[in-house]
Amino acid sequence: MKKPVRIRTTLSKGVIVPSLIFIVGICLLSAIFPNLTEDLLSTIKDFIFVNLNYVYVWSVTIFVLFLVYLMFSKYGNIRLGRNDSKPTYSFFSWISMLFAAGMGIGLMYFSVAEPMQHYSNEVFSGNTAVQRAKDAQLYTFFHWGIHAWAIYGIVGLSLAYFAYRYRLPLSLRSCFYPLLKNKIKGTWGNTIDVFALCSTFFGITTTLGFGVVQINSGLETLNILPGSSFIYQVLIVGVLVSLSIISAVSGVDKGVRILSNINIVSVVILLLFVLILGPTVYLIGSFTEGIGTYINEFFSLTFNTHVYEENTQQWFYDWTILYWAWWISWSPYVGLFIAKISKGRTIREFVAAVLIIPTLFNFIWMTVFGNSAIWFDANVADGALSQLAGNPDALMFRFLEYLPLTEIASFLTIAIIIIFFVTSADSGMFVMNSIATKNARISPKWQTIGWGVLLAVLALMLLNAGGLTALQSMTLITALPFSIIMLLFIVSLIKALSIDRSYYERDFSATTIPWSGEFWKERLKQIVSFSDKKSVVGFINTTVRDAFMELQEEFSKNDVEAKVNLYENPHRIEIEIKYDVVNNFLYGVKGESRIVSDYLLNEENLPDIEGNQTFFPKSYFGDDREGYDVRFFTKNELISDVLKHYERFIEIISEERNEMFISSNTNRRFR
Repeated sequence: MKKPVRIRTTLSKGVIVPSLIFIVGICLLSAIFPNLTEDLLSTIKDFIFVNLNYVYVWSVTIFVLFLVYLMFSKYGNIRLGRNDSKPTYSFFSWISMLFAAGMGIGLMYFSVAEPMQHYSNEVFSGNTAVQRAKDAQLYTFFHWGIHAWAIYGIVGLSLAYFAYRYRLPLSLRSCFYPLLKNKIKGTWGNTIDVFALCSTFFGITTTLGFGVVQINSGLETLNILPGSSFIYQVLIVGVLVSLSIISAVSGVDKGVRILSNINIVSVVILLLFVLILGPTVYLIGSFTEGIGTYINEFFSLTFNTHVYEENTQQWFYDWTILYWAWWISWSPYVGLFIAKISKGRTIREFVAAVLIIPTLFNFIWMTVFGNSAIWFDANVADGALSQLAGNPDALMFRFLEYLPLTEIASFLTIAIIIIFFVTSADSGMFVMNSIATKNARISPKWQTIGWGVLLAVLALMLLNAGGLTALQSMTLITALPFSIIMLLFIVSLIKALSIDRSYYERDFSATTIPWSGEFWKERLKQIVSFSDKKSVVGFINTTVRDAFMELQEEFSKNDVEAKVNLYENPHRIEIEIKYDVVNNFLYGVKGESRIVSDYLLNEENLPDIEGNQTFFPKSYFGDDREGYDVRFFTKNELISDVLKHYERFIEIISEERNEMFISSNTNRRFR
């Protein structure tokens, strides 16, 4: 009798079951009753935008101010991980991946369309052409600038901090640990993850659906496809999702990273092409002036609700509030991905890179494409591009017709959109699987493939039925409760960072006990001599080992089990006291080296040194605080030093607020 085949899965039933019911239910409603669903969801969305728009305005403002504060505060040096963590990816790969995941297809879709729509909008028809051009650039900067990246930054920073600093799962539920403690493991945590998974799925599905339409339009413009019927969209989705699955299955280190690097290079080539062959002087001048205007108007734009300007209120709802809602709804997806690739960065480095670098690139990109289109519209096209402002699918390709080498530029544009499509989809599959499995380290490949197939099927179903707009409204509606959740992330971060800072600041000076002066001659000899590796190993094997063994014996007499561990490569010894409920206590000494200055090598009034390297024994601790040179310690002084740190350890674990740092889960995860 054959054994039943068991399909291995890492999916969490508490997350995946309610998520799939809600996702499939909403998509079926949008496909079967597209008009009814769209009308209902649009009514809810419009009510929120008109009556609760201040929630978005204040939330986004707080996100920006909080991140800027963190960047310049004492918390900026805290690392997203252990104190000795190193970044997983190179700076270029890191920036490329967060940029590709964060903006993606939107840059290609709106780079010409948004400035042209602001420029040609009837609301601003009373202004001069020059003023409309300036305002179009300013509003585009505002919508794609620091505010957008602050939204992503809050989620990404919260996830990375609690995942890598507190060793919690890379999951949105972890960001509530300071507030909910162990409740995040139950229903509360599942609810948060279900919300994140649904929001992520809706955001990716609608964006990919619109991306397919733009790719189809470009291929039709180049006469590669004869039309834009549904059968061609099925073909496009089939090819691109297959590529996305291949990339996702190969992992972040391979597929996503390589494609992101290729994409950023392709984007720069297209950018330089338009800059050099377009109205170059006009673009450089308008970019310079645009940056100045953005800085001058920053706070006015941030707090402006257009409550005194009835003629622009609807424009405000349709653009600014829609953008804030859109970025917030995408933030679980982008934030999770940014967090995944940001381990080892400091908070200051993370915030500065996430807020400034992509923002600056977006400004350059939007200026080159948007201002070029406005210039061509006013000076060459005689308003032809303005008339196409309502058709963003084709506008980019029509704009390229006013440049030389149109076909080459159009092919490159389509290639970039395709790569953006693939990188958005594959990183989306990765993120959704991460949420659905509570960040399982290794998942079967069929799960990743399953997410890709589900994305493709539902996107095509909605494209065919005309239900994408309804799903987009649903995505924007979810942004309201998630903005409140993000504000709670800030509360959690403030609480955790204050504990973090005080935990690591509770330290001792480099020497925790004063010299007695009893062995001053021997100490003088040590001070004026430079140690070699052999002498350091000898110190560890004698003085340090004797101190730790004596301590171990004395701990045993007091019913405390201590263990002395001796390691090689590098040579080190440590005394460890294990616990089940809290972290282990660890004090170790290892051999370290430093380079001696050439000035000292040539100094005659100092002892000779062979080579330019000297060695010394350095202490280290289980919580990664910075150690120090212990070569001048006697055996008793070393014992005293260990006991001082053990006393500090006992004091810390007795304080309830330090629970996040001393949880026994830390030990298990590290193993």
